[in-house]
Amino acid sequence: MASVGPSGDDGITEINVTPFVDITLVLLVIFMVTAKLMSPAALPLDLPQAATGGETQTMLVVGVDAQGHMTADGEALTDDAALRVLAARRLAEVPELRTVIQASSSASHGAVVHVLDELRIAGVHRVAFAVEPAP
Repeated sequence: MASVGPSGDDGITEINVTPFVDITLVLLVIFMVTAKLMSPAALPLDLPQAATGGETQTMLVVGVDAQGHMTADGEALTDDAALRVLAARRLAEVPELRTVIQASSSASHGAVVHVLDELRIAGVHRVAFAVEPAP
């Protein structure tokens, strides 16, 4: 009599997808975690215009010239304490205050970092650096 069971000559004809599913789920978890960490600060949007619209963002513009002298919104600042007081006052008025540092290309790195440090001491954490587009 012939045996009716599987013979030893047959190879494995099914694909085991368990390792593939495991790897896919691990990658999915990794992408989900890193997506939360990599949220952009701002998205460039082309917003529609309206006659009744108003300014939604208040900025403090701090300038640093080649000699390291500071200005805030076009007015000269005498010392670091004046910058801290002005930044703290504006931040108290507008909690969502954004600050732009406009530093001369010949200003020293130390002067720019010093201004950034003074702003952080005042509590300002939303800081951007102004640049001109390259030709």
